[in-house]
Formats: sequence, structure tokens, C-alpha cells
Amino acid sequence: MLLNRCSVAVGLIALLLATSCTRPGATQAKASPTPSPSPTPAQTAVIWTDCGDGFQCGYVTVPIDYSNPSSSDTIRIALVRKPATDPSRRIGSVLTNPGGPGASGIDYLRQAASSMTNLNKRFDLVGFDPRGVGQSAPIRCLDAAGRENYDSLDGVLDDPQEKQAAIQADKDFAAACAQKSGKLLRYVDTVSAARDMDLMRAALGDSQLTYLGLSYGTFLGQVYAQLFPTHVRALSLDGVVDPSVSPNDLQLLQVRSFQSNLDAFFAYCRSNSSCLYARSGDPAAKLRALLQHLDTTPIAVGGRMLTRALALYGVGVTLYNQSFWKYLDQGLSATDQGNGTILMALSDAYLGRQADGSYDNEVEANWAVNCLDRPVPTEVTAYDALGPSYTSASSVFGPFFQYGNLQCAFWPVKPTGTIGPITAAGAPPILLVGGTNDPATPYAWSQSVHRQLSGSVLLTRRGNGHVSYDKSACIQAAEDAYLISLTLPAPGTVCS
Repeated sequence: MLLNRCSVAVGLIALLLATSCTRPGATQAKASPTPSPSPTPAQTAVIWTDCGDGFQCGYVTVPIDYSNPSSSDTIRIALVRKPATDPSRRIGSVLTNPGGPGASGIDYLRQAASSMTNLNKRFDLVGFDPRGVGQSAPIRCLDAAGRENYDSLDGVLDDPQEKQAAIQADKDFAAACAQKSGKLLRYVDTVSAARDMDLMRAALGDSQLTYLGLSYGTFLGQVYAQLFPTHVRALSLDGVVDPSVSPNDLQLLQVRSFQSNLDAFFAYCRSNSSCLYARSGDPAAKLRALLQHLDTTPIAVGGRMLTRALALYGVGVTLYNQSFWKYLDQGLSATDQGNGTILMALSDAYLGRQADGSYDNEVEANWAVNCLDRPVPTEVTAYDALGPSYTSASSVFGPFFQYGNLQCAFWPVKPTGTIGPITAAGAPPILLVGGTNDPATPYAWSQSVHRQLSGSVLLTRRGNGHVSYDKSACIQAAEDAYLISLTLPAPGTVCS
């Protein structure tokens, strides 16, 4: 789905800190897991090897099935580390997760470590690919041609033939995942990933976990705190996911928030003479007309076609960070002239399509984790009924994401989780960070989780875009101070 992917467009338009995937789907939500003792680590220490640019690589071996940890079936969780630059004052390790679910924490840390110099003085920075992701027993489903066809499908199911084709594509995708990754599919839930984190903590030599989680990574952090409250040293959760809201309601709030960020772009464009897209008409009206045109007449880009779906991914990815609005302006202006190259490139970067036509596995992992973590309605009629509320929330994104969670209705593995709040009773105070106009993790979620987590502190950033660590020096200083010295910002603190 479009709506909750954390690391997007790395290498094309810079680093995005934000999370999920292909044809629309929602963020996960899960009931409060029952606290339990940490299992005995399958590996007592990480063996690190140099892997270039000041980084070290290693892995931790973990059980596939935590309900049967004595089984011989194991997988390797891949890690990357940038050692503390002031080793005489080293506190320990800070584990990071960029979201998704499905984003590679290894790729993220390699890109983001240079902006974490303050943390890196006192901590080894550690990133990891969660189970099912990247280098850690990756989930695989469709081949490259299948992915290209799937991503190109229109999510606006406004005629019976189109609707049936989309439903069949969802079923085929799920069947391909079962065929290629069936053994692992039932074990990539967030609770298992949180248990992996506790084995990583022990293998890194830390008695308690210090953690920076972004987007979906905030949900992973909440689950960890619920399972292992006494193992928490400091959790900074930035771009908070609310586990107490149903998947379709989560997605409805995201649709509204993406529209709010798009409206902010339109307002900027109308008032800024440098915005090309507003020079020949109202940008909002022009975008609606462009999307309608692409629905019936896709634009050729090389040997491929820019469909309405791919254009929407290209638009959506630029809303994760206000500094990317210039690419949206350029892409829309060029597409108006019949050149869809920029929007296609933005879409490719979001969907994980490489220059050689291959894809990373974030889309597959995203579905696998989300569909396992939370139940969704299984009847198509339940999604039919979402039309009025979704369209009211956004005429651009609403109809496209109305059937976004339907994929999970056909998933070959039944969900293990249910919807419910997480309290993390017994954990120390947790820092929550929310942006007032965050498109992928709406600010209301941060406020809700703040009410759920006793003793938590909510730090607010006023502004657009997804997550805050990379968008405000004030926010970054506050998160660093908490992670390093356990100093929490004053309640009610607001940063610009």
C-alpha cells in the first residue's frame, strides 16, 4: 500500500523517514500481547565483520517458531552496526527500525547514520532487517513481471470488470506468497519480531534496550515494551501507530491525512510563483483531470505505461517530506506535457523497483506482516460500504484505497492478532513523537497512544510530512537527549 512505508526513494530523491506498500493496504494493529519472560538466546553474541564505510555486519540466529523454541528450525536476522565514535563514553547500543513493515533497517542505517552523529558518539548504532525482510529470510511472492502488472492495476474499482480483475490479482498474489514463502508466512508477525529484538539486545550485550522506532517501528516498540517491560531502558517512538483502531478506520485516517498534505502542497503552489504546476490553472483541478485522463489513456514511458495507480504512488511518495514537493511540481508539470518519466521514477522508487527491473521485497513483507498482525473484514461488501466515507475524506486518495485491505481477506495464513490498546505496564516512561500534519501516521494516533501508555510523554512537531527526527533540529535534540541521558522533554513541548 501507499500509506505507511518508512524508507522510500532512497538513492533517488534522498532519504525519507516515514511506512507499507503496493496496491493500498493499512497499517497493522494488534491486541496487547501477554508479557512473558525472555527466552534463552539462541546466540550469545554477534560476530561482526567489516562491511565497508565504517560499518560492521553480523547476524543473530533465532527460532522460527517461538511457541516451539526448542525446534531445530531457525532463521538468521541480519544486522549492521556503526560503532560508537567516543568509545570511552559508550553507553551501549541503540537499535533502530525505520518502519514499513518491511523496510530494511540495514539500508536505512547506512543512509541515516551520518545524521545521527550525536547519538553515535555514545552508542553503537544498530540496524536490522526484521524477519521476512531484506536479508533476514525474505518473503517472496511475485516475479518482476508479476509485480509490475500488480502495481499498475487501478485501485479505483468503478466497473465490474475492473473490480473482478483486482480481486483476482489479490488472490493470485496471496497464492504466489503461499507457494514461494509458505513455510515462513505464519511466523513474520510483530510479536515474533519483538521477541527477536530481545535476543538481539542480549546478543549485543545490553541489559536493557535503547530503541529508536519510526512509523511501524513504533508499533514494534510498543509490542516489545508490553512483552518485556523490565528490559526497556529508553524507547523513542516517532510517527506513532495506534494499535487500538481497526484497519479500515486506520486507513481512513491516513487517506484524510494524505489529502491534508496534498492540500498543503496546493496552497504552497498557488502562492509561490516558482511552482510550475499552478501557472496554467488551479493545481487541484488539474491533478483530478490528469488522473482521470490516465485512467483511460496511460502515458508511455519507455516500454512501460504510466497508469493512474502508478501516478498516484508517485504523487503520494512526495508527501512524506515537504522538501520533496519540488519533485511533485516537476513531475506533474512534465506529465501534463505528456512526459511521465518523473512520476514513473518516483513511483518506482516508492515501490522498490530497481534500475534492472527487479524489486526489493518490502511489498511482500508488508503484506505478510500486516495480514498476520490484524484481522480484516473478509466480505467484499464490507469494502463496498466504505465508498462514501473514503471519498469524503479524499476525492484523490479515497476511492483508490477503498479496497486497500481486501488483500488480507484472501491471505493464506489466518491472522494471529486482534485490535486493542497496548499499556506496557511496568515499563519506564516512553517518548512519543507526533507531527501535526503527518500523512502516514496521523497526529491523533500519537495522542491516543499517549493516553494508552501510562507515564509516556508526547513531543509535538508542527508541520507537514511523515515522522520528525529528520525534520526538526528541536525534535532531534530532544530525542537524542532522552536516548542518551534519559531526560524527557517537558509535557506539552512543541517544536517547529
